[in-house]
Amino acid sequence: MKRISLIFLTIVVVLTTVLAACTPYEFHGTILQSNTEAADFTLMSSNGQRVSLDNFRGKLVVLYFGYTFCPDVCPATLVEIAGAMDILGEDARNIQTIMISVDPERDTPEQLAEYVAHFDPTFLGVTGTPEQIAEIATLYGIYYEKHEGTAASGYLIDHTATVMVVDQDGYLKLLLPFGTTAQDMADDLAYLLTDVTQ
Repeated sequence: MKRISLIFLTIVVVLTTVLAACTPYEFHGTILQSNTEAADFTLMSSNGQRVSLDNFRGKLVVLYFGYTFCPDVCPATLVEIAGAMDILGEDARNIQTIMISVDPERDTPEQLAEYVAHFDPTFLGVTGTPEQIAEIATLYGIYYEKHEGTAASGYLIDHTATVMVVDQDGYLKLLLPFGTTAQDMADDLAYLLTDVTQ
């Protein structure tokens, strides 16, 4: 009787393991199946060099549109992205995070360098002319609009707070909504790193 129970238990464990392996991964963000490569751009980076999206082929690129004077949404999002990089550990070497400024009037390369370094020294901030930023934001479906703030804050900018992930082949692959936790981001990024056929 004990032998039958042991065999039954072994079968249950094996079946559970097989079923778990066959269950498709459920993304925390929205997965995209685009046939068009993500729009390339060339902007001035926070390290003083021109940077293009194409420079990072072979890596995942985490794209975020924000600005350094943002009082809440941008720092909250960048903290979560930085937390995801910490969780990923050595695998984070295969990911480049880029913040595209929607405030080119105030966000100089130097200002961006100091700002993104507060979150993670590997993050890049990029900026360009107002016309360049407007064009790139439109290509990525990003909304932003300047409005009055306080005397202390200066003007503020309402903007889309979605985090986008471009895959190793240059395709926009994943959208992560504002409020996605570091752990959820890390899970999705880890899956994309290990399963490039997704």
